[in-house]
Amino acid sequence: MRICVITLFPELVTAHSRTALLGRAVERGIVDVVPVDLRVFGRGAYHQVDDEIFGGGPGMVLRADVVAAAVDTTPTSARRLVLAPWGRRLDHTLLAELAAEEEITLLCGRYEGIDQRVLDARRFEAVSIGDYVIAGGEVAALVVIEGVTRLLPGVMGNAESATVESHVAGLLEAPCYTRPAVWEGHAVPEVLRSGDHARIEAWRREESLRRTARHRPDLLGTDADRE
Repeated sequence: MRICVITLFPELVTAHSRTALLGRAVERGIVDVVPVDLRVFGRGAYHQVDDEIFGGGPGMVLRADVVAAAVDTTPTSARRLVLAPWGRRLDHTLLAELAAEEEITLLCGRYEGIDQRVLDARRFEAVSIGDYVIAGGEVAALVVIEGVTRLLPGVMGNAESATVESHVAGLLEAPCYTRPAVWEGHAVPEVLRSGDHARIEAWRREESLRRTARHRPDLLGTDADRE
């Protein structure tokens, strides 16, 4: 998979794409993360990328012509996403959709936003990572990249890991434990040390439901197995 990231801060994308699971996926050629420096396409001697808002108002807006010039260097066949607060909420379903794509282009906003004309003309879909505002789209883009990459075949050391995690089946994942078996007087649940896989599976299912009901009851309405 090829992921292009249009940004004013390509160093953020480069640094992150060299670390941990994502870094290993890049090294193995499973995913290619390509930062596109928006500043290169800026206008004039100072490479201006933004301008004042038509109609008045505080802040600056990224120019349509500058953004378009950057977008037009990326594959035309790519699915184009802009990180924006009005977008479709990022969830496992969307990540799975994106993981099935061969190419994705992510556009990171800054300042007060991006001229709407370029988003319409270049057919961008808006995606939001939550109901809050951050300084720019880079962190949000990295969330998308991490979420997509770990769903690609060959990325996870144990492929089953991606199928039992929170939100994959509509529930939160059950609690997990490791050695030592007793820590500060707290013991690992006996069932997990029993070797009885049927009991363990039933326990995890029950704990998953309990955790979801306590922390995210809204998810229970999406779980067809709860009845």
